[in-house]
Amino acid sequence: MDAWWGLVLGIGAFLVWWSFWPQPERRERSRQGWTARTQDQLVKAGAPAVTPAALVLTSVGVGVVTWIVAAGLTGSAVLGLCFAVIAARGPSALVSMRARARTAATRDLWPELVDSLASGIRAGLSLPEAVGQLAERGPRALQEPFARFAEDYRASGRFHDCLDALKERLADPVADRIVETLRITRDVGGSDVGRVLRTLAEFLRDDARLRGELEARQSWTVNGARLAAAAPWLVLALLATQSSTMEAYDSAAGVAVLALGGVSTVVAYRLMMRVGRLPQESRVLR
Repeated sequence: MDAWWGLVLGIGAFLVWWSFWPQPERRERSRQGWTARTQDQLVKAGAPAVTPAALVLTSVGVGVVTWIVAAGLTGSAVLGLCFAVIAARGPSALVSMRARARTAATRDLWPELVDSLASGIRAGLSLPEAVGQLAERGPRALQEPFARFAEDYRASGRFHDCLDALKERLADPVADRIVETLRITRDVGGSDVGRVLRTLAEFLRDDARLRGELEARQSWTVNGARLAAAAPWLVLALLATQSSTMEAYDSAAGVAVLALGGVSTVVAYRLMMRVGRLPQESRVLR
């Protein structure tokens, strides 16, 4: 009993001592987390109304349905689980492919958009008017977000809030740089915004040309990685039609082989993609 009271007294003394030290402020959760990155991918893929949670639920649903169907066709729950894991990756892989394709398609449009913006400012338009007129004079693939910006600004008149909404709709590092340039110009003023935008347009053209050349040279590495990752599992799908194969993989040794093969495939695929694909610019100004 004395030991118990001594422990309680010690804990109380420690808490009193701890209260005298200032607690570090909790850092806000990084906006570059999985949820933010996935939402950006969905916006780039043309599905801004879909949430990351909905994407996860869709992947789980596809995996469950695939497991039921594959297990019923092959008669092996283990093989069905393998194909279910592969199928569950399908929705997110489709989103990533669409996002990369749309990003590559709009990469050559940003310099044209910046030129149109600089022309509007040089013509004497105010910053909100210059941004809003991109809904008509900007590249067709990028007109819709700027049309919504013009509607928001006419409704609220809040330039900074409308710029924030525009950044979320575009979900692109280049758009972030353009928006922040306009925001600083609006806050502190300056007559060099036209020259800054023209310099940015030249930089974007050089970057798009260089990325296009490098991606063309490294495309074989990316395609080879995909083929190498898919080939063993395609062979497994063909072997799954034989009863002897199902019996072999239903054993403990078979499960170990499938698990080792799955881990090896993921590691090798990620490594090849890291080597063969150019790094994507992150949204540091989001």
